Amino acid sequence: MIQVGIFGVTGYTGYELVRILAQHPDVQVQFATSQSFAGKWLTDVYPQAPHLPLIEEADAPLETVDVVFLCLPHAAAAATAVRALNTGGKVIDLSADFRLADPAVYAQWYGHEHPAPELLGTARSGFGFAVYGLTEWAREQLPGADLVAVPGCYPTSVLLGLRPLLQRPLLAAKLPLTGPIIADSKSGVSGAGRQASDTTHFMNVADNFAPYKIGRAHRHLPEMEQVMHWWQADAPPLIFSPHLLPVPRGILSTIYVTIAGDWTLGDVAALYTDMYAGEPFVCVLPPGQVATLAHVTNTNKCVIGLAQAGNTLIITSAIDNLIKGAAGQAVQDMNVVFRLDETTGLV
Repeated sequence: MIQVGIFGVTGYTGYELVRILAQHPDVQVQFATSQSFAGKWLTDVYPQAPHLPLIEEADAPLETVDVVFLCLPHAAAAATAVRALNTGGKVIDLSADFRLADPAVYAQWYGHEHPAPELLGTARSGFGFAVYGLTEWAREQLPGADLVAVPGCYPTSVLLGLRPLLQRPLLAAKLPLTGPIIADSKSGVSGAGRQASDTTHFMNVADNFAPYKIGRAHRHLPEMEQVMHWWQADAPPLIFSPHLLPVPRGILSTIYVTIAGDWTLGDVAALYTDMYAGEPFVCVLPPGQVATLAHVTNTNKCVIGLAQAGNTLIITSAIDNLIKGAAGQAVQDMNVVFRLDETTGLV
């Protein structure tokens, strides 16, 4: 039985995580922390949650667990990761603290120096420490890993949608990508976290649909560009336009890729179905069908649709931002780290 601790359990991601782990046959949750609700029970915050006492982070008995999940803000997560690693446990971090391999890039986008740059690494080469936990790609790097950086929700939808086109050196001559890649992504309100703001207040979200942080402003952009260039050094530039949907959960990314040369939608569909054949949580729809939020809500799936407009490939990639984009992918990573069946506890 894997003994687990959860830091930051009362956020939306933390609640999804504990809900999944409560049904996991190989896991026992030993502790759950909350700075806002310490001293209460998790059922006081979420009536349908497991009945767990909430403790202060400083009181977490790290020596009693095999792995901790960090559902904490950036910077705070890194400091807690160091403490957990020093006790001999493994860390699965759902914050942004270990996703970027270059500490200078982290400092540029997050406004402060990285608290533990010696722990940064990549799954690209096997060097470094942290493994970037896009499970479908990093599966060989994950078993036994001590520190896993769970990808962001937007990057999960965009990167899984693009991977067959970029991680394909033998096909580069046949399907050369030209011009910028445009990722037009829409997220449910839960992606902004549990703390309310003017942007996410019901009165401002309901009956509205708005872009935000467009251009080169969203912190998920360097994460996506990093992985794209791991896969293909000369990958086209990325234009990322996030939008806030007036729904609780889900991400739908519509991605536009210009491909030169003589190609058909059937060629591309064969590429996608071949790469994702046997993947338990990635579904490639028949050519011409589009992915929707209804395909994925409350599941750990990524559903991908492919369409063609002249020399432009249109990819639709849908995930549940709280599950495949966060808690579900974290559990998927944990299963691989501990050499369990990858699908255990997940749907």
